[in-house]
Amino acid sequence: MFEAISGLSAAFGLSGSAGLNAYIPLLVVALAARFPMSDPLVKLQAPFDLLGSWWAIGLIAVLLVIEIVADKIPAIDTVNDGIQTFIRPAAGAILFAGSANVITDIHPILSLGAGLLVAGGVHATKAAARPVVTVTTAGVGNPVVSTLEDIVAVVVSLLAVVLPIIAAVILLVFLIFIITIVRRWRRRRMVV
Repeated sequence: MFEAISGLSAAFGLSGSAGLNAYIPLLVVALAARFPMSDPLVKLQAPFDLLGSWWAIGLIAVLLVIEIVADKIPAIDTVNDGIQTFIRPAAGAILFAGSANVITDIHPILSLGAGLLVAGGVHATKAAARPVVTVTTAGVGNPVVSTLEDIVAVVVSLLAVVLPIIAAVILLVFLIFIITIVRRWRRRRMVV
């Protein structure tokens, strides 16, 4: 029972993290599937085990660098978010299904759909919050917010692998915080 809850928490944590940055949780899972060599932290079943291959790790690392740089530059970050609208939910779906494989009672299509919705929801929240940051800071706050998003993605991804239940709680708190900020900003805009 604990293994099922842990696997589901890891799935939610990793897919939610993918909504912030698709490549951070993918890289964390890929590396955790390789290390330590004698007994990897994550055991991925086929076809998700391809994520732990060296060519996949290299590709994910290159895409991560591009994503991190693009997300720090005002205007380019908006274009990047548009492109990532398709990539982040797909990464979340893969991570959810790959992490939830501990629970054999969940149909793969349901796992993929859940990951798609979780990552897509986090991405939609991020995409709604980013214009608020751009307008209120004239774009100066975008790199700061992007860095904070990356830090949250790293922490949640690592915790999802090591302490999955805590990762799911942190992700939920972060989402509530972002939704609260967006609602307050919209209320202030309506008043003015």
